[in-house]
Amino acid sequence: MQRFFRPITRAFQHWVAANPLSPFPLRKQLQGYSLKGDLPGDLRAAFDVALLAVPQGMAYAAIAELPIVFGIVCSAIAALVAPFFASSRHTILGPTNATSLMVFSFFAASTFTAQEKLAVMPLMVLMVGVICTVGALFKAADLLQYISQSVLVGYITGAAILIIASQAKHILGVADLIEPASNFFGMVGNLGAVLAETAWQPLVLGGATLAAYLVASRFFPKWPVFAIVLIGAAGVSAWMAHTSPTWADAVPTFGTYTLADLKPRLPTVSENGLFSDISSVFKVALAVAFLASLENTVMAKSLASRSGQRAEVNQDMLSVGLANIACAFTAAMPASGSLTRSALNYESGARSSLSSLICGVLCLAAAILLAFIQPNPVSYIPKAALAALVVGVAFSLIKWRNIRICLRTTNEDAAVILITFAAALTAPLYAAIFFGVSLSIALFLRKVSRPHLVEYEMSDEGDLRELPEKKARPNPLVSIVHVEGSLFFGAADLFLTQIQRISADPNLKVIILRLKNAYHLDATSVLAMRDLVTSVRADGRHILVSGANREVYKILKKSGVIDVLQDGCDRTEGQTNIFFYAPSNPNLSTRDALFRAQELLGDQKAEIKIYFDPSKENES
Repeated sequence: MQRFFRPITRAFQHWVAANPLSPFPLRKQLQGYSLKGDLPGDLRAAFDVALLAVPQGMAYAAIAELPIVFGIVCSAIAALVAPFFASSRHTILGPTNATSLMVFSFFAASTFTAQEKLAVMPLMVLMVGVICTVGALFKAADLLQYISQSVLVGYITGAAILIIASQAKHILGVADLIEPASNFFGMVGNLGAVLAETAWQPLVLGGATLAAYLVASRFFPKWPVFAIVLIGAAGVSAWMAHTSPTWADAVPTFGTYTLADLKPRLPTVSENGLFSDISSVFKVALAVAFLASLENTVMAKSLASRSGQRAEVNQDMLSVGLANIACAFTAAMPASGSLTRSALNYESGARSSLSSLICGVLCLAAAILLAFIQPNPVSYIPKAALAALVVGVAFSLIKWRNIRICLRTTNEDAAVILITFAAALTAPLYAAIFFGVSLSIALFLRKVSRPHLVEYEMSDEGDLRELPEKKARPNPLVSIVHVEGSLFFGAADLFLTQIQRISADPNLKVIILRLKNAYHLDATSVLAMRDLVTSVRADGRHILVSGANREVYKILKKSGVIDVLQDGCDRTEGQTNIFFYAPSNPNLSTRDALFRAQELLGDQKAEIKIYFDPSKENES
């Protein structure tokens, strides 16, 4: 039994050692923490962020069409839990535009009733947390660096347009008359069908709120403009409702909540069973987890570059996962890294993650205070005003400069941003993000899956040099083919096709594959090489390998293809068909391969000389 478990235990220990996630990174930040030097900055930043986090939490809950208390509590819980596990000193977690809209898009395209939606949300958020936590343990965040910026720009731009379209119904006062839609064209079509029912009161209030927000943001960028404008719009609307009954009927407000709505809860299971519930929300949970980790990674790296710190992306991914697990039992809304609140935290002078903890305490206190005050202040917030502020934030997500750069840089970037943008407008967002990422990866693989094959010749001076395209081979029976680039699965077919084209010459008897600069062989490319050797040998010809490095030899040996390559060699006589790279003379293996070619051809008379100039190593 010990023999069975010992290798498993050893492998687990190696895996743990290779995943150095800290269980409490906040401890390092607090070493040398000064109450006089650092605490004032953290307090000031926490207060500034809380003034933005509370109203933004309401707004993002409104985007997801959830009770707005979910957004407030999510802002509090995520900001309280994440700092204990995050490496970034300035990260602020909570609900965001993109994740909230993804939740809205999913449920708009589903058959869930409003009650079923609220019941399944805790399970979905819990799954988001588990996926992020497991991903951090397996270093999945390292892979996020391969996601093209064109995907992000196209996705965020499409999401911004969707946010504007989704909030238009509240500004026009037709929310009760419109059917939900999961894509832009459905939203616009449904709006057009009820446009004649537009009420002037929410339209005027929403337009004035949006104008006030845009102007104040431009001239007073350091003020808590979002909160100030929302409070002002709520005050104006409350006064108008008091003086005009028609105003109160035309401008709906949000529902109130009590302390009972703040108590912890367990994810519930429907009558269909746990696994049925997991299956129904898995795809959106996976998409939200991916997007939340991506947002947090991009934001953490951006702030790290400004602060001079080092971003530990897997550690930060762990903080996203555990924050969402906590939110699943308190506020059923997914949390992600907020770029606006994190940037405000940094610009306000935060010195450590204590600013996030203090911000979380302030948000939680605000949630409790709002529940105590009667009548509840939330009941005075007009949906049209909050929708207008959400539209204002959505405008800021459209970065015209980034769009222009992506469109002009390369054709691949232009294709990725346009197709991702189109997918975001036509498909549910949880599908659009994966579509854009898949397209980006496919174009990347297409670009790197083109190995460079060049025929070489041996000059009279003994140097290897590229054979001119129209020049005949010095020895028509032997071809030296220099292979450069990745030979992974995406390049295998092209590699095989190019070699077969070279070997189509009926006079050719020996092909020397020079693999000095060939990398990333895998099962597909090795199988292609085996088929090539077998087919060439069936015609009475030979394949030799020169310049093989340690990686190439190891893969050929483990796969067993080296036995196919060495077939026919008398190993007791020292015969071989594979020649290894010698750092002291990179051309030496090719010389030995040429000697072997002469042996196979029965020609022992020609003299072969190889000279090596270290200054030309990169050229050979």
